[in-house]
Amino acid sequence: MKKFFPSYFIVSLIVSSFFSVVSPAWAKDPFRSNNPRNIGEHTETAFKTLFLKGDYRGVTTPLKLAELQEPDEPLSYALRGSLAFTEEDWETLKIYGNKTLKAGSKLVKKDAVRGNLYLAVGHFLEGTYLYHQEGAFSAINKLQLVFKYLDAAEDSDPSDPELNLIKGYMDLLLAVNLPFSTPEQAITRFKAYAAPNYLVDRGLAVAYRDLKQYDQALKFAQKALDKAPDNPEHYYLKAQILRQIGKKQNDLDILNNALKHFNIALSRSAQLPKFIVKPLEREKRQTEEKIAEIINQ
Repeated sequence: MKKFFPSYFIVSLIVSSFFSVVSPAWAKDPFRSNNPRNIGEHTETAFKTLFLKGDYRGVTTPLKLAELQEPDEPLSYALRGSLAFTEEDWETLKIYGNKTLKAGSKLVKKDAVRGNLYLAVGHFLEGTYLYHQEGAFSAINKLQLVFKYLDAAEDSDPSDPELNLIKGYMDLLLAVNLPFSTPEQAITRFKAYAAPNYLVDRGLAVAYRDLKQYDQALKFAQKALDKAPDNPEHYYLKAQILRQIGKKQNDLDILNNALKHFNIALSRSAQLPKFIVKPLEREKRQTEEKIAEIINQ
């Protein structure tokens, strides 16, 4: 089964500037209802285009505008770097990893949480570049810096929703790749502090899916779909979970429901990158094969 993360988990990992309370009339903050940061209109639009709509193609224009008109906002650079990762454009990834680092360094004196968070993200992007260009050994120092700055961000405000969203998805990544890690820590983070809710519900669905607690996973996948119904990745995630339930129970109705959701996701595949579309097509085909197998028994 594909390990499913928004924009690739990477974007959400990557995936605002003052300690004083600012007016929601001008603050464009997708994470906080209290003490919102002035993240910027174009950066917010880019974030919602990716995560509410799941539109990888439509995000280019708001990100370009953000770079021109909101040059001190590290989130927009992190998103650009993350998208470069999905396209395997390593030189662009390197450029925007560096820009994320510079913006995070500039921000840290005004907003220690976000500044340190994006210093961590910038080192993560640069470490990803080194890993793909030179191998794992070259990226080790960068990984240490990622955890150093994440710890500094958490020391500043352990309940910050943006921090906890990104760290929650990092917990999921570690749970997938390290033998003694589990998604339980991610579940705790998501439920306690993280935001926005459509990405929290999505993260919880992934966590419970990986724990093979499929009823819980389905509940949160449906919540994410209800809150962000234009995002084809949410149909894909629900389809994955339904497929696992249908296979376990040998249930044609559930498998056909999974197939329906795979088809809805595929009907919007023009807005998705190839690294999502290919496994989506494969899992749809496997679902069709399982349905045929049950019918022919």
